[in-house]
Amino acid sequence: MPRKLLVSSFLFAALTCAPALAAPATAAPPRDRHKQVDALFSQWNSKTAPGCAVGISRDGVLDYARGYGVADLEHDAPLTPRSVFSIASISKQFTAFSIGLLAQEGKLSLDDDIREHVPELPAYKKTVTLAHLMHHTNGLREQGQLLNLAGWRGEDVATEADILWALSRQRGVNFEPGAEVLYGNAAYTLLALVVRRVSGQPLKAFAHERLFKPLGMTDTCFREDRTELFPRRAWGYTSRDGGGWRLSGSGSDHYGAGNLYSTIGDLLKWEQNLLDGRVGGQALVTLMRTSGRLNDGTVTGYGGGLRLMGYRGLDMVSHDGMDGGYRTEALLFPAQRVAIVTLCNSGLIDASVLARKVADVYLGAHMKDELPPAVKMAETELAALAGDFWSPLTDEIVRLELKDGALRQVGVPTAFVPMGDGAFRPGESMHVWRFASPRELSIRDAWPTTRPFVRVTDPKPTASALAAFAGQYRSEEADMTYTVRVVDGKLAIRWPRRDEVILDAVGGDRFSGSLGAVSFTRAASGGIDGLTISNRRLRRFRAERLGAATGLLTSQ
Repeated sequence: MPRKLLVSSFLFAALTCAPALAAPATAAPPRDRHKQVDALFSQWNSKTAPGCAVGISRDGVLDYARGYGVADLEHDAPLTPRSVFSIASISKQFTAFSIGLLAQEGKLSLDDDIREHVPELPAYKKTVTLAHLMHHTNGLREQGQLLNLAGWRGEDVATEADILWALSRQRGVNFEPGAEVLYGNAAYTLLALVVRRVSGQPLKAFAHERLFKPLGMTDTCFREDRTELFPRRAWGYTSRDGGGWRLSGSGSDHYGAGNLYSTIGDLLKWEQNLLDGRVGGQALVTLMRTSGRLNDGTVTGYGGGLRLMGYRGLDMVSHDGMDGGYRTEALLFPAQRVAIVTLCNSGLIDASVLARKVADVYLGAHMKDELPPAVKMAETELAALAGDFWSPLTDEIVRLELKDGALRQVGVPTAFVPMGDGAFRPGESMHVWRFASPRELSIRDAWPTTRPFVRVTDPKPTASALAAFAGQYRSEEADMTYTVRVVDGKLAIRWPRRDEVILDAVGGDRFSGSLGAVSFTRAASGGIDGLTISNRRLRRFRAERLGAATGLLTSQ
């Protein structure tokens, strides 16, 4: 088995409950436990709004399953445990498992250069392997953001060919392969393509034949046509301005990173396979549960489409998903042989939080309280930490403000909780934002790569100085020209088929907007010669300035 197959451990499960979803549990489950679960979902148990379905199995036997809310608002169809949802990024583990099956059969190796299978990709300075793709240590830029910068709108259909077109044009990466871990979708779209080219079958057919059919997952299917109709579908919804709901589904006609549809019952069968390895065997289960490592040996906590980060002192294998109005989470506690799946069809619901609250109900007696306690800080101390910070590693900008007596990100409602020694956590999360001083900040979220930031102290450009940034900027990597102009005393950037983005001055040549950070660069002469766009999953995407600056573009 290749070395990179042996990095950390995942769990696969082939749930043996009968096809009937109401199969009895090992013993009569306590009614109060089910009532507690009902109470967690009570606010979404509506006849006029979308909601969730939840299922819990214990040692391969269904303990409880129920739907809350509406699957189809136009036809008053209620959500049930048999409702079919887009499970979004939970899909990734099935793609990884398919790659693992092909590796077991000697048809590929996780140490293969991706260009052996997808030669359309550019020749990177350092080899990107299939293991880099599986473990999110590849450094590739995020596919959706590349299409956005190339003019795709949110409602536009994106195909596998579109993704490959965008990735094949890139000359830059976020980081050297293996140097960091950064979650993204492009890697799994490419892995789905590898399955097709190596096996001779589309991933949809391969997974049906090798995974879903043997496990009796009769309601599970990868889908590449968002107009396709099928029974018991739970439509995804988001709220409308002014009230009410609107449809919000996947904008893609490709799969691998997402676009797998399934039910609570089918996913519980899969979770059991992550334990028992009925399909694939224990060696492949071990591969899936094996964490990737960085070049320096750091364990990333991510295996084959599975997170391995634990919860309240217990080993936990999990993955969440978010696509359009769908919010999903699947948890597996291998030592306790408990699986929990929460599938929601409203963009307002946090399925991950709900799934963990269900876990608290079932396993709370075995758990520890790991959340660091809050400490008091004077508002004057908090105010000294507010401001704008830039990361020399990622080129991101984060903006902090003191609002309602708490430190928080600008435009984000979650308050930061002080934990002492310069450390804060956003709300109830385990992420750590640590100030070495009011000028130095580091952020560590769910991933082990810590991002350093420094306070931006450069003065903001005056209104009259903004005209020097106006002009046109060209990116061959997106085949797109961007126009920067001055609008009502602020810079704005626009390009065909996209809404204009207003940029707030941060300091010097750095600006911030819904795109992320926009930093202008200067030639040796001091004149502006280009711009870069950076955010969490895309770094230093560059566009070159066309012609000489006139500084005369103003609002129209």
